[in-house]
Order: sequence, then structure tokens, then C-alpha cells
Amino acid sequence: MRSLVCLLSLFTATFTSAAELTLTAIDGSAQVLPSSKDGKPSLLFFVSPFCSTTQSFAKEIQQITVDHDSKVRVLIIECDPEVTRDIAIEHATVNGFTAPVLIDVGQALTKQVKATITPEAVLLDAKGAIFYQGRINDLYLGPTKRQRAATTRDLRDAIDALLSSQPAPQPQLVAQGCRISPK
Repeated sequence: MRSLVCLLSLFTATFTSAAELTLTAIDGSAQVLPSSKDGKPSLLFFVSPFCSTTQSFAKEIQQITVDHDSKVRVLIIECDPEVTRDIAIEHATVNGFTAPVLIDVGQALTKQVKATITPEAVLLDAKGAIFYQGRINDLYLGPTKRQRAATTRDLRDAIDALLSSQPAPQPQLVAQGCRISPK
């Protein structure tokens, strides 16, 4: 566990024990994170049904899932400590999420990758190292500064870079949205 803390402080964390990160999906199945069994990178979307900014990004989250699910393991992480299974199911249904939705009310994964905002994207390479962490795009320029439409593709550019073995885009801008409530 000590090595995990050291790695996290470098921000390019590699998960040391997948067994420590077993989360329950809304369908009741156990999901081990990250899973390098299929050799795919993982894309984690940290969301909350109580965050209006998350709602603003729901269509883009779903579209990214559709566009990349054959090459990237996409997971929706419900990280608000107040989320119940029923609330998570309703949130997934209303937004049409097709990626597995995992419940992290204990915030083990949230803390491990240091996610602080919903919605926030974390893209892990096939070995579980953080390749990109931050905003999905620039729809929100600040907590209350929403544009009519996004003009950047921050996350999509990061996915493209990872899949083509290019370096991670820089800078990686902080997600704008709702602060994740601590457990």
C-alpha cells in the first residue's frame, strides 16, 4: 500500500492490486479495476446524478462510449456518497448510458485516481497508468461559465493519442463541474 501512495503522488499512478479495486455495477456484478485481461485502455467517467454539469455532458459521454467501446473499456463511475443503486440505475436509464455503471460510494477508486469533479474523465493505458485526467471538452470554461457549444475535443484528442501511441496531450485541463463530496 505504501508504494501505491508514492505512485499517486507522482500523478501517473499505476494500480498495484486490482483486487483492491472491486466495485459493484448496477446490475449487481463485480467489476475489477483496471482489467488488463483484454489489453484495452480504460476510460473512467466520474459522475453524479446530483450535478447539473454532469447532465450537460451526458450525451457526449454516451457518444464517446459508442465511438470508442470497441477499443477502450468505458466505465461510468457513480462517486457521490449519497448514491444508491436505485438512483444510479435511474441516472443511467435517463441518460441512456450503455457503458457499465459502477457504484463507488466508498470512493476507493475516486480517491485512488484523485478525481475531484463531476464530470471528470480519467483515461488509463492498458497497464493501468493514468494517461489523461481532466475535462471532456470546453463546454464549461468555469464553474458557471457555460458556452453554447464545445470548441475543443480534449478527451477525444487524448483517446486518439493513446490509441495511436502518441504522447498525452498537454496541458491537461481541470474538469469544470461539481466538487465530489467526500465520504
